[in-house]
Amino acid sequence: MILKRLIFALLILFSFTSCSSDDDASTTDRRSIEDLEADFQALNLQQGINDVTLENLNGSSWNFRVIIPESASSSERPLVLTLHGAAGGDVDAHKNTACYAEPGFAALDPIIVSPNGGTQLWNSAFNQDLVIGLMYLTQKYLNVDRDRTVVTGYSNGGNGSWFYAEIYPEIFTASIPMASSYSTFSSNGSVRTIETPLYVIHGEKDELFPLAETQEWVAATKDAGTNVTLEIAPGLTHYESCNYAPYLQNAASWLQDEVWD
Repeated sequence: MILKRLIFALLILFSFTSCSSDDDASTTDRRSIEDLEADFQALNLQQGINDVTLENLNGSSWNFRVIIPESASSSERPLVLTLHGAAGGDVDAHKNTACYAEPGFAALDPIIVSPNGGTQLWNSAFNQDLVIGLMYLTQKYLNVDRDRTVVTGYSNGGNGSWFYAEIYPEIFTASIPMASSYSTFSSNGSVRTIETPLYVIHGEKDELFPLAETQEWVAATKDAGTNVTLEIAPGLTHYESCNYAPYLQNAASWLQDEVWD
């Protein structure tokens, strides 16, 4: 059922991201889900770090990293999707996993997927296509426990973590935003409830995204019924992402003890 919802969402997004200039082109020239799956299988992903490129349904490139633990050969592993912060289009932005994602989730021994979002925000149509496509492919072809899927990210990636928790609760069972700025108030002033459990980590001295704002937004959605925990990282500013690793380890314990137990 999860895979059916993922492929449906992927096809819907594809209809939005297809270029209008292709209207006169033969539909036989367009790539299919089957083409995408065949290319993913041909990547021949191995244990350890895999940095790969995949042609998506529109003919554009998806660049991403997949880290596969040794344990994935014998048991289903949790799936961690980690979203990088704003990087000005750095082609290697998705490769910064050793800083906090790998040590932060070490206790889970998960499969880690880290896509490159380019210069766009994570809620853009292109990046939604990227995220949903990778979730579909990894859950179908890798040894993933579909009941233990989490989206996490830092700064712009943290905002993306909030977004995917709210918009795609059928895909992710938890979300861990870090150093983020995501209002839980709608334009009419009402507070939104988010179905996906969240563990929000925020630096006490974040100078880009003030802690007070995040505290207000977390408190409001928690009062509205969202399962959300806020951990404040004492003394940390916005530009100390690697120092968030110990707090991410706390979030991993939260996943094991309170969400996936």
